[in-house]
Amino acid sequence: MNYDIIVIGSGPGGYVTAIRAAQLGFKTAIIEKESLGGICLNWGCIPTKALLKSAHVFNYLKHAEDYGLNKVENPGFDFTKVIQRSRGVASKMSSGIAFLMRKNKIDVIMGTATVKAGKKVTVVDAEGKSTEYSGTNIIIATGARSRELPNLPQDGKKVIGYRQALTLPEQPKSMIVVGSGAIGIEFADFYNAMGTKVTVVEFLPNIVPLEDEEVSKHVEKSLKKAGIEIMTNASVESVDT
Repeated sequence: MNYDIIVIGSGPGGYVTAIRAAQLGFKTAIIEKESLGGICLNWGCIPTKALLKSAHVFNYLKHAEDYGLNKVENPGFDFTKVIQRSRGVASKMSSGIAFLMRKNKIDVIMGTATVKAGKKVTVVDAEGKSTEYSGTNIIIATGARSRELPNLPQDGKKVIGYRQALTLPEQPKSMIVVGSGAIGIEFADFYNAMGTKVTVVEFLPNIVPLEDEEVSKHVEKSLKKAGIEIMTNASVESVDT
């Protein structure tokens, strides 16, 4: 199959590019190895915001009187249902991307892509079947990957990554978040609000280090007030598993 444009990766960069290319009249295909929408929609920005929404609603219930509402006696939550809601939100939005692909007549090819010489792309699907495509233009929009620290190998049980943190079957009593970027702080905020004892460890002098120092100080003050322990200029050397 020949295309004017083949986009590899269906995250925010990839699917928007594919839609615009199709709107301009190019025969377009998009290749995705997992779920349409990429990491942000399925395993990052969107599901974490869904978790935070549940946490914020829970917090509102605990402080209903602060808003002129009647006191809610013993507000509680079902952790499994909170996680399920987050996954449902991500799934629904991924389905929305699929609709946009159909609407704009973009061919969706599921599988792992390998770019070959001569403007060729080989795609291996989940069953192991290999199919070759050609494109006048090939756009690589595969995004980024989380970095695993050499002294903290992830076992998916005690030392986990963002995917496991989004799908834990049970709420942990305590949690150490290594790194205080946007995603780390979102997880810290969510789990702390739901009752987990959270400690954030940051190697640099300030949390959310990519933000202005004034913003960092404000966020740190807010998190400490909420009960989160913050450790800056610190590193985790090893974990007793």
